Amino acid sequence: MGKKKKFRISLRKNHQSRARHNDLTRSFDANKTDQDDAVAGERISGKGELTRKRTVIGEESAAGDSMSHAGGVLIALDETARKGRVLVAHGLTSTVEADDGTLFQCATSRLLKSLTTDQRHVVTTGDRVWFRPLAGSEGMIERIEPRHGILTRTSRKRQHVIVANVDQFLIVMSAAQPTLKPHLIDRFLISAEQGKLKAVICINKVDLVDIADLQPLVGVFSQMGYPVVLTSASTGFGLERLRRYLFGKETVVAGQSGVGKSSILNSIEPGLALRVGMVSAESEKGKHTTTTARLLRLASGGYVVDTPGIRQFALWDVAPAEVGAFFRDLRPFINHCRYPNCTHRHETDCAVKDAVADDLLDVRRYESYLHLYDGDE
Repeated sequence: MGKKKKFRISLRKNHQSRARHNDLTRSFDANKTDQDDAVAGERISGKGELTRKRTVIGEESAAGDSMSHAGGVLIALDETARKGRVLVAHGLTSTVEADDGTLFQCATSRLLKSLTTDQRHVVTTGDRVWFRPLAGSEGMIERIEPRHGILTRTSRKRQHVIVANVDQFLIVMSAAQPTLKPHLIDRFLISAEQGKLKAVICINKVDLVDIADLQPLVGVFSQMGYPVVLTSASTGFGLERLRRYLFGKETVVAGQSGVGKSSILNSIEPGLALRVGMVSAESEKGKHTTTTARLLRLASGGYVVDTPGIRQFALWDVAPAEVGAFFRDLRPFINHCRYPNCTHRHETDCAVKDAVADDLLDVRRYESYLHLYDGDE
């Protein structure tokens, strides 16, 4: 533990609301004399309950994760604090598993909730935290440790961290019902690259199509180094191979509603008993049977994080000029363009466009790059 110091940290503006008093006009009329005697140059300061700064006791940290601290400051803890892992972050409370396996229902401290951040929620599933036990099985989360391996997206113009501290990202799509969406896979892959997660692609419900029709798409992703597993939760096809990818790892599982995420996990680990739903025949959209991300332990070793179905996946903090760097298949050609700031859209002597014309780069992937560059969700 480092030496304790005092630090000034930033808080959200107007996090606390000022109490509203009734009959302000009547009160003003009754105190006109006092108002006349007020100093002419008097101003209302920003201090008090609505201040945007606060002094805390903490330690300096080399990590740059704003959720574990503020401005590189780790918030100091007392001797009653315990270490734990967030299994579920839902609303105002989080289920935290202590090191000894005991479960606590924890609220988040006022200081943590007040920190200035771009994130939609201060605590997320998978977080490693320090909490203070209260009465019974309740507690208060006081500090969040630096994160690694995160899956994130944009939600309501803010960063939504779906899960933290995992090893890999299992992208689950369906061959049919709902229709396979390769462009959504591309978005997931960028988020995996951004969050430093190993990506594994699972195409479920292959019993509904001719597997040979999937081979061109499988080949494109496999050539880039992404493992692709074809499965059928209803017949058991491919599940043993998928189980080997999950063994001993901490894996976040995400995809559209109705692709069979929960069915796959139930087949791999029957004891999970996750709810499953049907896909609408008219819209080919599934219903949300999973309502919040949950960290689940596997008997065979490792964890999985079951997440709610995702119908839209807007990338967080990816500028148009950065999109190409997240496409593994574009990278070998980017440095051979004539212009160093080439957007690979309309420029002459563009190595990326030449690669598409020469069948060295998949046309669909290039079109996906253009959609993402233009900000098409």
